[in-house]
Amino acid sequence: MNKDFKALKNIHKIHMIGIGGVSMSGIALILKKDGFDVRGSDKNYGDMIDILEKNGIPVFIGSNADLVKDADVVVYTSAINQHDPEFVRAKSLGIPTYERAKFLGLLLESYKTPICICGTHGKTTTTSMVSSIFIDAKMDPNVQVGSKYEKLNNSNYRLGNSEYFILEACEYVDSFLNFPHHCATVLNIEAEHLDYFSDIEEIKRSFEKFILMLPQDGVLVINQDDEHCMQVLDDCIDELQKRNIRIYKFSLSDPGAYIYAKNFSCNIKGFYSFDVTDPRDNKTYHFYLTVPGIHNVYDALAAITTCQAYGIDFKHMQKSLSKFCGAKRRFEYKKNIAQNVELYDDYAHHPTEIKATLAAAKQKEHNRIIAAFQPHTFSRTKELLQDFGNAFKDADIVLFMDIYAAREVDDGTISSKDVADLVNKNGTTAYYTPTLSEIAEKIKEIVQPGDIVLSIGAGNITHLSDYFEDVNKKDEK
Repeated sequence: MNKDFKALKNIHKIHMIGIGGVSMSGIALILKKDGFDVRGSDKNYGDMIDILEKNGIPVFIGSNADLVKDADVVVYTSAINQHDPEFVRAKSLGIPTYERAKFLGLLLESYKTPICICGTHGKTTTTSMVSSIFIDAKMDPNVQVGSKYEKLNNSNYRLGNSEYFILEACEYVDSFLNFPHHCATVLNIEAEHLDYFSDIEEIKRSFEKFILMLPQDGVLVINQDDEHCMQVLDDCIDELQKRNIRIYKFSLSDPGAYIYAKNFSCNIKGFYSFDVTDPRDNKTYHFYLTVPGIHNVYDALAAITTCQAYGIDFKHMQKSLSKFCGAKRRFEYKKNIAQNVELYDDYAHHPTEIKATLAAAKQKEHNRIIAAFQPHTFSRTKELLQDFGNAFKDADIVLFMDIYAAREVDDGTISSKDVADLVNKNGTTAYYTPTLSEIAEKIKEIVQPGDIVLSIGAGNITHLSDYFEDVNKKDEK
C-alpha cells in the first residue's frame, strides 16, 4: 500500500453504498489504488460507474443485502434511505458503518497537510486550480474534487506521494466539520442548503466552527470582499491569533488585502487578464485566464493566495492558470448546434451562480443568450424564489425544466412554472418547458445565428446537448 491509513488498520474489504456519487467514487478509486478490496452499489448507472468498473471496482446497480455480508466496513452516502437493505443488513451484522464525510475525515487524519477549499460558490473550480498549480510545481498532491478535470486524467481524484491532500469541502449537513485541515480556503458565505440550515446566521456559525478547527500555525485564506466572510473572521480572530494562524485575505481590487488584482481587461471571449503583486518580493505578475467571467478571477485569486501560502513560485501559478481550461460542467463548451450557435453546460444551481454564469456569457461576443434551467430541489427553489426570479436578467430567453427533486419529495407547493412566471413578470421572456425534449424542440424553433445557448443546473439538464448534432462535425464529414 502507498499510504498507511491508521483508521483502516486490519481493514481489507470495503463496501460503498451510493458508490457512483462524485465524492464516493473518488474515495473508492483512492482506496482501490492503495490496495483495498473495494466494491459497491448505486441505484443508477452513470459515467462514474463506468470509470469505477474500468478500474476493477465491481458495482451492483440497485440494492442487495447479501453484498455486505463479508465486508469489514460499509461506507454510505448521506443521500441513501436509512431503510436501504444493504445498510440495514450491515447494522444487523454489526459491521462498522460510516457516512461518507466521516469516513473521508478518517482518511484525512493520515495526511499532514490537508488543504480544504470551502464556500457557497466556486469550490470545484478553485480546488481544480489549486491542484493544477501544485501538480505543475512538482508537489505531487493527493486530490479530491467535485467534478472530473483533465489535469486529473479526466477523473475527480489523484493519488499522489506527498502529505498534501487538496479537497473540495462542502458545508451541506455540516459535512466539512468532519475534515481535519491545515488550511481552510473560504471563498464566500451565502444563504444556501436551507433544507438543512435555518438561516444565514446558522451557516456563518458552521463556517466559524470549520475555521476554528485549524491547528496551531495553520493557514486561513479568506475573501476580504465578502461581508459574511469578514463577519465570521471578526468573530473568531482572537482565537486564531492565539494559535498563530496565518491569515491571508484576497480581494478583487482592495490594496489592503494580502493578494489583490489590478489592471483588469476582458476580451470578446469573456476571458480576463489582470496583474497580481507577490508581497514576498514586490514583483508584479500578469495573469491570463481561459475560463470566462469575473467569478473565475475570484477563484484564481483564492488559488494564488492558497498556493503562495505554501511557498509556490508565482511563475508556476502564472503558467498553470494560463492553461487552466475549467472543470467539467463549469461553463463547459459542448458543441455548435446551429449556424454559429454554441451550446455550453454549467452546474450553476444557486441564484448567485446563475448570475455569474450569465454575466460571463454576456461578455462573450453573441447575438442573444438562451438559458435552459432546471431548478435543483424543491426547498431551494421555494426558499430562494424571489432571488431566482431576479437571476436571469442577463438572459434574453429562459426555458424552465421541471425541478430536479434529488433527495426530496414534491409537496405541491412550488414548481418550475412558478419561477418562469416570476421571471416573465420581471421582464425576461421565459417559458415553462418541463422536459428535456420540449426544451430542445423550443430551442430549435427559436434559435438564431450568433446565439449562445446555456444548459444550467445540477440535474439531468446536462444531457440537453445529446438532443443536438454537432454542426462542426457534420460539416467536417
